[in-house]
Amino acid sequence: MRDLMPVARRHVLAALMAVLTAGTTGVVAVASGQQTAAEASGGKDPVAAGPASTTAGSIVQIVAHPDDDLFFMNPDLSRSLAAGTRLTTTYLTSGESDGRNEARGATARDPVQPADRTHYAEARQNGIRAAYAQMATGDRTSVWKRTVIPTLGGAHAELDVLVAKPEINLVFLQLREARSPSGDNPESLHGLWNGRIPALGALLTAGTPVKQEYTYTKDQLTEAIAGILERYKPTTIRMQDPTPGRYEDTGKYTDHQDHMYGARFVQAATARYALVKDRPRFSVQSYLGYHNGTLPHALDPESVEAKVGFLKTYAWLDHENYCGSPSGCGDRKVAGSPTGRNWAQSLRYARADSTSWLAEGAAGRLWAFAAVDGQMGVWERERDRWTGPALLPGTGIDPGATTAGFPDGRLAVLATRTVFGDRGQDYRREVVYAVQSAPGGPFGEWRSLGTPEREDEHSTSAISGPSAAVDADGRMTVYVRDARRTLRARVQQPDGTFTDWQRLGGWELQSDPATVVDSAGRRHVYVSNTRSVLAWIQATPGAPVQGPFPTHLPATTVPLTAARDGAGIRLYFRRPDSGVVRSALVTAGSGKPSVSRINESGGRAGYGAVSVAGRLLTGRADTGTVGTTTLGGPPAWTQSQMLYAGAPSAVLDPAGVTTTAVLGLDAELHVSTTPPASTAHATWHRAVPRRP
Repeated sequence: MRDLMPVARRHVLAALMAVLTAGTTGVVAVASGQQTAAEASGGKDPVAAGPASTTAGSIVQIVAHPDDDLFFMNPDLSRSLAAGTRLTTTYLTSGESDGRNEARGATARDPVQPADRTHYAEARQNGIRAAYAQMATGDRTSVWKRTVIPTLGGAHAELDVLVAKPEINLVFLQLREARSPSGDNPESLHGLWNGRIPALGALLTAGTPVKQEYTYTKDQLTEAIAGILERYKPTTIRMQDPTPGRYEDTGKYTDHQDHMYGARFVQAATARYALVKDRPRFSVQSYLGYHNGTLPHALDPESVEAKVGFLKTYAWLDHENYCGSPSGCGDRKVAGSPTGRNWAQSLRYARADSTSWLAEGAAGRLWAFAAVDGQMGVWERERDRWTGPALLPGTGIDPGATTAGFPDGRLAVLATRTVFGDRGQDYRREVVYAVQSAPGGPFGEWRSLGTPEREDEHSTSAISGPSAAVDADGRMTVYVRDARRTLRARVQQPDGTFTDWQRLGGWELQSDPATVVDSAGRRHVYVSNTRSVLAWIQATPGAPVQGPFPTHLPATTVPLTAARDGAGIRLYFRRPDSGVVRSALVTAGSGKPSVSRINESGGRAGYGAVSVAGRLLTGRADTGTVGTTTLGGPPAWTQSQMLYAGAPSAVLDPAGVTTTAVLGLDAELHVSTTPPASTAHATWHRAVPRRP
C-alpha cells in the first residue's frame, strides 16, 4: 500500500510526537533556560514535588454523523490519538442522506446512482474507520473488530475496536438522520426531542453486525447515551454545539439540525451520567459546526493539510476498493470538497473561550473555576497550597466561567446554565452568577439573570458566555452576546435588582465579550465580529458605556483577550490562516478608541484563546499542547506535554510571580508559576496532588 501521508503532514505529526513523548521533564524547550516550578518560586511551591503534567484521562466524543468529528473536532482528535489517550467516538445517526455515494456533479468515476441508503451509510462507516486507523497507526487498512453491544436504551449498537490499538473504539447507534440541515422532518432527532414523534427508528447499515431493528423513545435514547458514558467513564466529553443560532436573513439554522439536537440529547445524557457513583470527574467541551465556514480560518496551513489528509482518506479519494466492501470504502460526497464549506480550515470551541476564570481574592488567595460534573468546580490556593475542587450546589452549568471582583475583596463567578424543562421546547440557556458572602468566604447560591432571548425555537438559545464588571459602588454590570449577534447588558441598581436586558448594538458579533477597566477607571468592552473588533467605552468612570466604536483592527480568529497596559488596554488575538498571536494597544483619551500598530509575538502558531499576565503569554500551540512565551523576548514558545480543554487563565501577583492554570483532559486543574522578570517557563503540575 503506498504512503498516503503528505510530507508536510508527516512533519506536523513528527513534531507532535516529539512534544508528547519528550520524557519525564514535562516540556520541550523551544526556548532555552528551562526552570522548574520549585526553582521559580524559591523552592516554596509544594506541587513542584510531584511529577510534571502530561496528557492524561480518557475521552468520549459524541457526534451526529460520521465525519462531524473529522470536520469539527480535528486537530484535537488526531492529537489526542497521537498522545495515546483512550478515546471512543459515538455516532448517533447512520448519516444515510439521499443514499447516493457520489461526488457533486457526478462524473464517469461517480456516475449517477440509484438511492441505497444502507450501502451509502456502510460506505461512510468504512471511511471513518479508515480515517481513524490512519490517524492512530498511519495505515488506513489497519483491522477493526466489529461486534454488537446492548444499550441501556433497550436496543443494540455496533462496537468497532481497532485491533492494533484497542483503546480506540467507535460506537454506532445507527438512528435515522434528518436528511436535511434545516428542513422540517419529524422523523429526526429534532422531532424526537420536541415530541413530534413518539420514537425514532434505526437505519441499519448494509454490513453491520446488528441485525435486529429497533426504535428509541426520547428517554430511551438519553439512557442509551448515558450508558455509553457509564461504559467508558470519560474524563473529557466532546460534543457538538446545542445552541448554534439562526441566520438573520433566512431564519435557517447556522448548523445542521442533527448536530444541534444530537448535542441536546448528549447534554441530557451527561446530566444523567453525572448521577452515577464511582465514576471519575469529567468536563465537557463543545465545538462549533457549520458556522466555521463563514468565519476567518483559525488553523495554520500545515495543520489544515494534515486535517484535510485524514478527510481525503475518509472521502475514499483514490477509489481503490482496499476495504473489500461492496458498499465502497468511503464517503464520495466529501471527495468533491474535502475541506467542506470552509470547515476544515478551522477548529473553534462553542464555549469556554474566557481567560478570566483564575482570579486573586482577599489576602492574596487564588481562586480557579471550571465546570466539572455539570457543576461549578472551585479550587482555592492559600499559603501556596491548592485545595479543591469544591462543587457549588446546582447542576446544568455549561463549560466556561468568568469572574468579577468587588471593591471589598469578594469575588463573583459567572456562567451560563442549561435548563431542560418538562418539554423539549422548554430548553433554554440562562446567565447565572454566585457571589462570596464575605472576602475569602463561601459562595452563595446561584442567581439567575435569565436570557435576552424570548423563546428557544426562534433563537435556539444562542447566547454567549457572560462577562462582568463591578463599579466603585459595588454594582455589577453583566454583558452577553445575544442570538442576533448584538451586545446586551443588565445593570445592577442601588437596591440590588437588575435592569432588563439593555440593547447596546453591534453587528455580526462572534466572540464572548471581553471586559476590562483602564488605569483611569473607565470600563472597556470588546467583541470581535467577522471582520474586525468593536468597542464600547465609558467616557468617564461610572458613566454608561458608549458605542459600538470601530477599532479598524483586522479580522481575528474570534477568541479575544483584553488586559490593562499602562494608560490603555491591550487586545490579544490570532491572525487568520496562521494562528500567530497578535496584540494592539487601545487608548481612549477622548472616550473613543485609538489603536496602535499591531505587534506579533512570533514563533510557532496555534489556535484558541490566549491568556496574558505580566510578560507571560499562554495558549494552545500548533501541536495542541499548552505553550508559553515571554512578551518582549525572543520569538519562541515553550511547549508542554499536555493537551487541555478550554482556555488558559493567568494572574500576576503583587510580587511579580505569574500563576497560570489550565483544565487538563483528566478534568484536573494544572498550574505553573513563573518568577518576576524571568524569561524561563515553569513546568506544569497538578494543583492538587493525586491521592495515593
